[in-house]
Amino acid sequence: MDSLQTGHLGPRKKRSRQTDAARASIPQEVKFQDLVLFILEKKMGSTRRAFLMELARRKGFRVENELSDSVTHIVAENNSGSDVLEWLQVQKLKDSAQLELLDVSWLIECMRAGRPVAATGKHQLVMREDYSANPSPGSQAIPAVHKISQYACQRRTTLNNHNHIFTDAFEILAENYEFKENEGCYVTYMRAASVLKSLPFTIVSMKDTEGIPCLEDKVKSIMEEIIEEGESSEVKAVLSDERYQCFKLFTSVFGVGLKTSEKWFRMGFRSLSKIRLDKSLKFTQMQKAGFRYYEDIVSCVTRAEAEAVDVLVNEAVRAFLPDAFITMTGGFRRGKKMGHDVDFLITSPELTEEDEQQLLHKVINLWEKKGLLLYHDLVESTFEKLKQPSRKVDALDHFQKCFLIFKLYHERVGGDRCRQPEGKDWKAIRVDLVMCPYECHAFALLGWTGSRQFERDLRRYASHERKMILDNHALYDKTKRVFLQAENEEEIFAHLGLDYIEPWERNA
Repeated sequence: MDSLQTGHLGPRKKRSRQTDAARASIPQEVKFQDLVLFILEKKMGSTRRAFLMELARRKGFRVENELSDSVTHIVAENNSGSDVLEWLQVQKLKDSAQLELLDVSWLIECMRAGRPVAATGKHQLVMREDYSANPSPGSQAIPAVHKISQYACQRRTTLNNHNHIFTDAFEILAENYEFKENEGCYVTYMRAASVLKSLPFTIVSMKDTEGIPCLEDKVKSIMEEIIEEGESSEVKAVLSDERYQCFKLFTSVFGVGLKTSEKWFRMGFRSLSKIRLDKSLKFTQMQKAGFRYYEDIVSCVTRAEAEAVDVLVNEAVRAFLPDAFITMTGGFRRGKKMGHDVDFLITSPELTEEDEQQLLHKVINLWEKKGLLLYHDLVESTFEKLKQPSRKVDALDHFQKCFLIFKLYHERVGGDRCRQPEGKDWKAIRVDLVMCPYECHAFALLGWTGSRQFERDLRRYASHERKMILDNHALYDKTKRVFLQAENEEEIFAHLGLDYIEPWERNA
């Protein structure tokens, strides 16, 4: 039949139309009365459209030949939301505001399931311009479209990333520039990765990037290469770069930063085994612990392990401060199932100055007596209550904190355990404890929850858009010259004029 169609293109096309019309006239049982579908031919072609229409009808879906006011869902292929909106502008509909604009992948999943499935972010065609603001003469207003903000604190970013192929590449490039201490390029690629993580659709062509902020020309050129070639030559070059490989390896050791990595690299070291054996090198206590428990620390902490540590932290802290507020922060609070360490924020409405100074010392002593501490470094508070927040978007806080390595016995962990050498019944886990005054709790909780890019943009937004200064200690209004009080995170967002973003939506 293919050869016949090739040899007699004109007549066959005419017969196809007659067949489509005949098929459309055959009554089909409609199982799903609430859905009325229209499949857009643009960029799809008439043959594929006819095939999908017939298949959908056989599955019990109502599919219209022409666009009408009864249509509830428009299905398109290889079209962005902007493409469909442009097409809709010239159609004469009484009301198009309630239309669902969906990718053909949604319809395919529906037919595979034999019923309508939920339209998730990956199915939705997201528009990046407000076409309803200036409709063409004679056209009806179409659905209002919200622009994507340049600030991560105005975007909801879950762990459901539809653009891994781009974000993974940008995070590698950003890490490389961080190793080179090139702040400008680091920020460029992290902002690009962040905005792409927030998109509820997958970018399949450069047209899909129209109207998306934070995508500079060099970022777009890399995206275009990935779309066309499947990979980036620049990313490949970084991954094979000796300096990048060494810095990534060296900084994986607890207590090793960029300066030490640079020193070891210049000395000619290329492996951790040679560094460990070199007698001329002097290590800090933190680095010694980092090498000693390297295999455990470099492996990920599971949520089950984090929850086991949570129980132990609560037991120890409440032994000395029964009404303590103890919150697991960081990636685990944002819904992650794996992490590199476990962070805890501790406070109490009844916290005295003595409690604030002595609690972590008491907890450390308790764990040492039980043989649960493998290493600890307690940093005393330098917090000044009346000092204005820091203007730096990456500023660290001045609360009392303890960086430690905890011995977690397998018997405390429910479910599957990580593989350990025979005879070893525990795993070394990195844990951070932070003690903050009760009046700072909301700000500290917001800061320690992250993500890093979310916090950077939140502080940048406060400064640039609201004339305020925010850090882990406080929020200061520069116009009114007052500190703004907050009992919870929701109140901080309200002070900034922002919609509240749940912790699991801050994975920027």
